[in-house]
Amino acid sequence: MSNVSYYTAEGLKKLKEELDHLKSIERPKASQDIAEARDKGDLSENAEYDAAKEAQGLLEMRISKLEEVYANARLIDESQLDLSKALVLSKVKIKNQTNGMEMTYTLVAESEADLKSGKISVTSPIGKGLLGKSVGEIAEITVPNGVLKFELLEITRE
Repeated sequence: MSNVSYYTAEGLKKLKEELDHLKSIERPKASQDIAEARDKGDLSENAEYDAAKEAQGLLEMRISKLEEVYANARLIDESQLDLSKALVLSKVKIKNQTNGMEMTYTLVAESEADLKSGKISVTSPIGKGLLGKSVGEIAEITVPNGVLKFELLEITRE
């Protein structure tokens, strides 16, 4: 069974660029490394050749995995999203009910999550807990060290 992943236009573009880079630059480089190691003599005792072959195998695995992800990637149609609920691509402002701290996050697909830039995955505990909630609702989210309560203050789209 394939796992469908949802991407923004930017995230899908990055995925495609990485896949193209691996195929057009890294793959020929790996082949060249093998050829150079092969020219150095006896293959049975050639550690450089073994390392180059192993690196090529890992590269091919990575390419295969990215091709699968790209084949199952779906572009999110932002015009079809409900603006009254927290969904993928929603920018949410939440308030921690315990300490009163306010935070703003953008809910994104797992592959685009980056906490430093304020993007959290919809598959993370907090992301899951916020999905489908409306402004004013309190999301009770179970995390490893207990239950957190967040009030949804605002939902916007970028």
